[in-house]
Amino acid sequence: MATTDTRERIGSAGPPRRRRRKPRRGFVAGFIGVLGELLITLGLLLGLFIVWQLWWTDVEAHRYQATVLDQWQREPDYVEAPPQVAERRTDAPPVPDDRSQGEVMATLHIPRLGPDYNVSIAHGIGMDTVLNRGYIGHYPETQLPGEVGNFATAAHRQSYGAPYRRIDEIRHGDELIVETADAYLVYAVTDDEIVLPSQVEVLAPVPNRPGEQAEERYLTLTTCHPLFSAAQRWITYAEFEYWIDKNDGQPEALIAGGD
Repeated sequence: MATTDTRERIGSAGPPRRRRRKPRRGFVAGFIGVLGELLITLGLLLGLFIVWQLWWTDVEAHRYQATVLDQWQREPDYVEAPPQVAERRTDAPPVPDDRSQGEVMATLHIPRLGPDYNVSIAHGIGMDTVLNRGYIGHYPETQLPGEVGNFATAAHRQSYGAPYRRIDEIRHGDELIVETADAYLVYAVTDDEIVLPSQVEVLAPVPNRPGEQAEERYLTLTTCHPLFSAAQRWITYAEFEYWIDKNDGQPEALIAGGD
């Protein structure tokens, strides 16, 4: 039987408390939540795409190009030049045979960019067959290396190996060395400029002088400008200086760069 004190304590407890219900999220609040989650997911996907575009495509292209160089140097007509400085020749250089789309015709050494800079040049400028595989591409309508006229090339400046990423570091007077199967063709940089994509006269046999007949040998490098944009083109021009028979040795710049 409950005592008076017990009854008083029970009676003083008051009515039972009701649980508070959590307010229902309105439509706007729910929409904002879903939108936020979508934006976070989109940001993650965009970040992964940037990593793939700017890093992984370079990794894949460099691996592929290492294999391409090894195969090219194993071809029967490839001459392994002895590591000695050879005599410079100024008579007409040998011209390599024309190639099919995507086939290697030569490589490009740029001593200014380091002793390991040696990138394959393939015929054509197709994205899937040439440029996105890390090659330097040869504009098909322009001359072959060693021919009188303009040997014009193109390459990526970011992603897919980016052979021309550091093109702005090349200085006037620098040597650009085109290595064919049996010769080194050495061009000296004369100028550079930034143009619009529509200014195709840079590819003329005499660069920027369409309709004029060429009497000299030129090398032209083209790539996108500025970095991460295709709004303009960076153009570097060079003129033929001399050539070296690979049976006799190598250009001094390659020997010095290997020390």
